[in-house]
Amino acid sequence: MRWIMHNMKWIMLVSGLLTCSMIMALINPQSALQSNFGETMNGPLVEVVVRNWGALITLIGILLLYGAWNVAQRPLILLIAGSSKLVFISLVLAQGSRYLGQQAGIAIAIDSVMVILFGIYLVGMRRGLAGS
Repeated sequence: MRWIMHNMKWIMLVSGLLTCSMIMALINPQSALQSNFGETMNGPLVEVVVRNWGALITLIGILLLYGAWNVAQRPLILLIAGSSKLVFISLVLAQGSRYLGQQAGIAIAIDSVMVILFGIYLVGMRRGLAGS
């Protein structure tokens, strides 16, 4: 736990950069759908929804980057980012193994590690073990 507490800045930087990679969905929604889920969808609504999805995920990544340097804001940022990642994990797993062989499966594994690390940090904060 102490290692995580001491290295949360770097954990948040890596997590933020990985999360910001979803800007791809904002720029090229069809490519993002294909690479993450192995499927595409058509129509103007898909463009709006997938671009918005990409923008929101990218904003979570930016928050993680911001929180890496702003210790006072970390608990809220980690709670928001972890919650967002848990929703994504739950929604994909609710589809069974359908998307686990795609890039979404890799994202679930990475996001799960992030959620665990964020949770350990938040528990450590409550116990007074905060690091920088």
